[in-house]
Amino acid sequence: MTPGELRRLYFIIRTFLSYGLDELIPKMRITLPLRLWRRLVFWIPNRHKDKQLGERLRLALQELGPVWIKFGQMLSTRRDLFPPQIADQLALLQDRVAPFDGHQAKRLIEKAMGDQVVETWFDEFDVTPLASASIAQVHTARLKKTGKEVIIKVIRPDIRPVIKADMKLIYRLARWVPHLLPDGRRLRPVEVVREYEKTLLDELNLLREAANGIQLRRNFENSPMLYVPEIYSDYCSQEMLVMERIYGMSVSDVPSLEKNGTNMQLLAERGVQVFFTQVFRDSFFHADMHPGNIFVSYESPEDPQYIGIDFGIVGSLNKEDKRYLAENFIAFFNRDYRKVAELHVDSGWVPADTNVEEFEFAIRTVCEPIFEKPLSEISFGHVLLNLFNTARRFNMEVQPQLVLLQKTLLYVEGVGRQLYPQLDLWKTAKPFLESWLKDQVGLPALIRAFKENAPFWVEKMPQLPELVYDSLRQGKQLQQSVDKIARDNQSHRARQGQSRYLLGIGATLILSGTLLLINKPEWEWLPAGLMAGGIVAWLTGWRRTT
Repeated sequence: MTPGELRRLYFIIRTFLSYGLDELIPKMRITLPLRLWRRLVFWIPNRHKDKQLGERLRLALQELGPVWIKFGQMLSTRRDLFPPQIADQLALLQDRVAPFDGHQAKRLIEKAMGDQVVETWFDEFDVTPLASASIAQVHTARLKKTGKEVIIKVIRPDIRPVIKADMKLIYRLARWVPHLLPDGRRLRPVEVVREYEKTLLDELNLLREAANGIQLRRNFENSPMLYVPEIYSDYCSQEMLVMERIYGMSVSDVPSLEKNGTNMQLLAERGVQVFFTQVFRDSFFHADMHPGNIFVSYESPEDPQYIGIDFGIVGSLNKEDKRYLAENFIAFFNRDYRKVAELHVDSGWVPADTNVEEFEFAIRTVCEPIFEKPLSEISFGHVLLNLFNTARRFNMEVQPQLVLLQKTLLYVEGVGRQLYPQLDLWKTAKPFLESWLKDQVGLPALIRAFKENAPFWVEKMPQLPELVYDSLRQGKQLQQSVDKIARDNQSHRARQGQSRYLLGIGATLILSGTLLLINKPEWEWLPAGLMAGGIVAWLTGWRRTT
């Protein structure tokens, strides 16, 4: 490791220990060396004993920077895995990260606008930030041209070197994993880290986020389920984004939602519908759906509508992955474990030589106890964890293209269960998936494919005679080449046969000559003649092998 990486690693360890996070280490025999090592590091005491563990964890992640804050944001949605005192504190990472100076933000905005003062384009610019996140900070203003209220998002100064330094260290740690864990190579840690790095670096380009927002707004135009604010692309740059200001309640503010008379069951169900619509209908999904990025409109509480912001991280799946995922979900909840096992093999997620019967039995062993509960109580998070542990025996590799999807699904489940604890995720998702699969393989899919390809076929129709002629000519040339190769092979085999025959004759003549020479025959010239003939036969046979 380089000196810089060692310093950063020491800083991370010192931060965790100074906040007393060694309390999270379970008291088990396997963790005894780690706990003994903690006692040896006596010069880094817990400096925050007056604070609760959840607050200390939040402050430590906040101090470590964006990479760690994003990790905390993901954990905050898993209230079924963490006690409320920890989950509540981690939720504060969504929009309460310490802001940087507002006047510095104003200077960065002016620089992004070509060194023009903010007042050239905006009125009522507020130097006090509306929200501050791990990557960027948000200020409010009003467009001078139209008078519309907007928010201006600006990237934190000097954030890129911090992210690159942390990711470099994480890469090094990821390369150690295959050597430290028995099945570390199967986890594909480097590929996963590379995918995570890509999503973080994408967030640093606000032009990309603007394009993502425009796409999502178009996908859900006039939708009662989700509203995506308007992006003012004329004012956007790589370092700055200008977007319509929205007013709504945070999806994590359950008391306010209930006070407003929100239909919590419908709201929770619509969250699931929005997720599956993005994944399977659009192949373009918001992959950072933590509570800090999701709001609920004050209007029509009986027909609630989500409002989505922060489009820096999006994901997509190809047709094959979508098909396999949908079929896996349906087979899993229909308890068709044989189908689940076969789909994993067909998709290449487990090796082709996997024993399907054994894999099916392992899945059944894990899943049957889960299905003893009502579907409304089944956690996708626990199911995924159990299946992941089961798959170790069958060399299932981590699929980097599915990491964002899995994380987003956990977000959706966490938020949905927080809004409506009785949420039956499967009851909401199954009709959608069955309808989507039917649409992919039925007559509508055939008609749609014909419509999509018809312009191409019409364009190529005049070229059809020439293409047929070229195909026939190439087929004839190919046949001639095959015939020539066959003749050459036949000739080669004949020469090989003659060669073996001559080599055998040569060996016989040389051996006979040698035996006669030993026995001193009456005709002394005979052994020499036989041996000479054998050598000639050998040389002739050897030449025919080349």
